[in-house]
Amino acid sequence: MNLTDPVADFLTRIRNSIRARHQKLDVPASKLKSEIARILKEEGYIANFKPTEENGQKVIRVYLKYGPNNEAVIRDLQRVSRPGCRVYLGRDEIRRVQGGLGISIMTTPKGVMTGRQARREGVGGEILCEVW
Repeated sequence: MNLTDPVADFLTRIRNSIRARHQKLDVPASKLKSEIARILKEEGYIANFKPTEENGQKVIRVYLKYGPNNEAVIRDLQRVSRPGCRVYLGRDEIRRVQGGLGISIMTTPKGVMTGRQARREGVGGEILCEVW
């Protein structure tokens, strides 16, 4: 299967798994997806993730997180920058997601980080997605 946008696929799998109330999901591994998963974990949107191997294929196993009443911690994820329409922001253009309730995930010259970290570090970059 040839994917033109593996990040969008990753986000869609998370979205679908949450709607189906799954506890975990596997996605084909990549460095970028590992970084996105790391940020989601650091920001408390997923319980955990770990790189593993399934039938010789490297995958990332993402453990989803739900609140006390089984409500999903992630309300939605949205791809911002797409292969057909990349979105780059300077450090002064990074805005708050959902009035500060969500996060944006960006690739910057200093690595993958949240919009908040990028603003603090004074770097801009490509905004991959927003999570809230």
